[in-house]
Amino acid sequence: MIPQPARRLGLMIPSSNTMMEVDFVTGADPGTSVHTARMFMEDTTPEGENRMLDEFALPAARDLGTARPHVVVFGCTSAGALRGNGYDTQLCQQISELAGAPAVSTIGSVREAIEAAGAARIGVITPYVDELNEKIKASIEADGVTVARIAGLGMTENFEIARVAGGAIVDFAVRALGDLAASGAIDLVFASCTNFGAMAARPVIAERLGVPVVTSNQAVLAAALKRLDTVAA
Repeated sequence: MIPQPARRLGLMIPSSNTMMEVDFVTGADPGTSVHTARMFMEDTTPEGENRMLDEFALPAARDLGTARPHVVVFGCTSAGALRGNGYDTQLCQQISELAGAPAVSTIGSVREAIEAAGAARIGVITPYVDELNEKIKASIEADGVTVARIAGLGMTENFEIARVAGGAIVDFAVRALGDLAASGAIDLVFASCTNFGAMAARPVIAERLGVPVVTSNQAVLAAALKRLDTVAA
């Protein structure tokens, strides 16, 4: 009989996300299993994300709780920023209560990673439309960090975001932020979105731009694994 993994990591993702599970299964420690609940969402727009938050997020947390996870990740960066950092904190508290485990926010984990890096001025790339970019910028700048530039690809169909090739993400980062990095106007790059293939492209972006790079999936996976160390030894 094959024993169950010692640590169960719960993951709540938009239903059309096909990237985050891959990054988590690839990056998780041995002995950690990943268990996913999907929240219906097709459109990466304020309307699509508001509907996901209002109708599908909390039922997904309740369902995921039946798998008895040790930690739960809310796996949508822009939805976490959509209604402000206070709402994101409140949402994670509700998720934690329903799932019976500590909840970790993606946008919160990104903000912590930026703080840990000591970055004061950053550049941001996203696949999003401007309305969501504004929310991401506001979330980060609430911590006193300056977003010198945020550039998006203007995509609204979430499924298509995962199909952007890693090389295209690197090229976009260089095109959007290369001048700022070369002049020393930014000291870190953040690549947003859990359905964006930026985690695999991260080393190349860092090499091309010469500054550290934080991505949504990298930051929240690290935060979740760190939290697992404290609750599921």
